[in-house]
Amino acid sequence: MAAPMAATAPQRVAWIDRARGIALCAMIVYHFCFDLSLFGLTPWNVGGAPHWRAFAISIAGSFLFLAGLSLALASTSGVNRDAFLRRLAMVAGAAALVTVGTWAAMPYPVWFGILHAIALFSVLALPFLRAPTWAIVLTAAVILILPQVWQSEVFSSPLLYPIGLDPTPGPTFDYEPIFPWFAPVLLGVAARRVLPLPRSAMATDLLARMGRHSLIIYLLHQPILFGLLIAATRLGLV
Repeated sequence: MAAPMAATAPQRVAWIDRARGIALCAMIVYHFCFDLSLFGLTPWNVGGAPHWRAFAISIAGSFLFLAGLSLALASTSGVNRDAFLRRLAMVAGAAALVTVGTWAAMPYPVWFGILHAIALFSVLALPFLRAPTWAIVLTAAVILILPQVWQSEVFSSPLLYPIGLDPTPGPTFDYEPIFPWFAPVLLGVAARRVLPLPRSAMATDLLARMGRHSLIIYLLHQPILFGLLIAATRLGLV
């Protein structure tokens, strides 16, 4: 999913668009396998098996890393407040649609999934755009490690759900709280300082086009997959 951008650049970094397109393809594969399991069409434990969990973590981490990298790249010449707020409103609105849709259609609603995380983390990342690289990396390390060594019932309040330090969070299909998921965003911000990011004319290959339209693809892919599986089931094709 695309991060709220700080400015609109006339040229793009093609490999970032392609990387986001690859992450989208991986996400669609994962969700299709998850849906097959949910419909009882396969015996796969997509929601709980370690290798499936690792796959899901790598996908979410990729999106968040690219969100941080894109935000830092777009703010090279300063934050364009209007563009940032406009994009933030789009992502936050899409996150609200995901919550409403999953509340209506799924056993457990998504209260703080990947879109909610990207919206909040884009705001939290703003002070780090001009911070020293060492401070960004150190903060990312603390955010990544802390929930592995310390959690508390103090954070069990629903209002503190986005923090991620509750030892017994409620069931959900998608949950990327601040601890530890803000870490990949910060690492993306730090990576802007060291990665070669040559701008070029807008790439037209399929992966790049997918990467540029990641938000709409994210919102539509699950309803399409669900619709296809429901139709296939009712027609006796599966």
